[in-house]
Amino acid sequence: RLMRFKPSATFSLFAEHNPSLKSPLTPISSFMAASSSSIAETLTLSSHPSEELDDRVCSETTQSSLSNHHHHQQEQEQDEHQQSSSLCSRSRYLTSESRIERAWAHWKKLGLPKLIVAPMVDNSELPFRMLCRKYGAEAAYTPMLHSRIFTESEKYRSQEFTTCKEDRPLFVQFCANDPDTLLEAAQRVEPYCDYVDINLGCPQRIARRGNYGAFLMNNLPLVKSLVEKLVLNLTVPVSCKIRVFPELQDTINYARMLEDAGCSLLAVHGRTRDEKDGKKFRANWNAIKAVKNAVRIPVLANGNIRHMDDVHSCLEETGADGVLSAESLLENPALFAGFRTAEWILGSEDGKLDQGDLLVEYLKLCEKYPVPWRMIRSHVHKMLGDWFRIQPHVREDFNAQSKLTFEFLYDMVNQLRQLGVRIPLYAKDSHGGRISANGIGTGIAYLRGSRSDGNRCRCL
Repeated sequence: RLMRFKPSATFSLFAEHNPSLKSPLTPISSFMAASSSSIAETLTLSSHPSEELDDRVCSETTQSSLSNHHHHQQEQEQDEHQQSSSLCSRSRYLTSESRIERAWAHWKKLGLPKLIVAPMVDNSELPFRMLCRKYGAEAAYTPMLHSRIFTESEKYRSQEFTTCKEDRPLFVQFCANDPDTLLEAAQRVEPYCDYVDINLGCPQRIARRGNYGAFLMNNLPLVKSLVEKLVLNLTVPVSCKIRVFPELQDTINYARMLEDAGCSLLAVHGRTRDEKDGKKFRANWNAIKAVKNAVRIPVLANGNIRHMDDVHSCLEETGADGVLSAESLLENPALFAGFRTAEWILGSEDGKLDQGDLLVEYLKLCEKYPVPWRMIRSHVHKMLGDWFRIQPHVREDFNAQSKLTFEFLYDMVNQLRQLGVRIPLYAKDSHGGRISANGIGTGIAYLRGSRSDGNRCRCL
């Protein structure tokens, strides 16, 4: 049950903001469209043939084969969206106290999720989100979407934002520096998500050039206007993902400003804009705790989440209402189910699961929910990085493939196993598992089958 927007127009992905390029808002005509020949037409064209091939969607699916199947689902979700609009449109008249109550009512309606997949460009796409949900994730963010390109290019919308009925609760994240453009983009996705999230934390150079993400910390009036524009016009709550300032009081003032502007949920990455390297700089949980104590809306903690012990410690030390994990999930999508990689095996036992198993599951999800090959290639490197170090010639063969196929990837996993490579994931004795709504661990270590940085801008 894949939802995908119909593609047509093409634009440069990270072109500088130009208000004259804004296009009028048009209705979404379809959830699922024919896969485009190459998203390289949407991005700045690559001179390397293999990169263009990687930008192709991994499976061909025709509109006619799926449009009838999803038409009823589309109408049903749009009806639900319209029914909620009269209630939510009154948000501009709510008192501060009423907004806080509504923020918590919505969070409780979603089940108070505590284990959440963070937004990652090219990495938190639908198949990966669904894999993480199978292994304990209770909510997830989309990759960061560029709001202007999202409004202008149907091809970009089709390939960069896909979802399905089971992909909830869902945060759809946008970067932006223009309130009207952000609103236009947000209105296109609000029927299909639980929050529209504003990226205020991306620290990469591309965000500096584009004047978005963490670099809007230099222009707090603009940040406030972005939040207020969405709050006054959307039918779903608005959330924000931020980084901390070097000075704690500045961070607290920032969080309170966002709450006053109408933000319903705040995700706090406990590193500053300049602390890009998560392995070099530890996230400041004390700063997150200070934010949690300073505001009344739900607060999520981001940073230093490598296994479930970290989840428990973070929730206890910060008082946060949930945690986000990014890089650690890329290596180990079963983290929230209590599994851990070999570097954290003290007191643990073989969980009868390994990254090869997870990669095969991910590939099967990609066959069900097609995505560009570049995303798949990235996940292969992340999940099998340690395996490749044992058999580097397999990695070299993989890198040499200008055009990937599922058959090649399945055969590659089998080849590694035949070469004797297996690095198990470990389950800590009786302590791994999911976190219940009251913050108490379930004690279930193995939940297989349960419910469901580089130079790129990966906003962790």
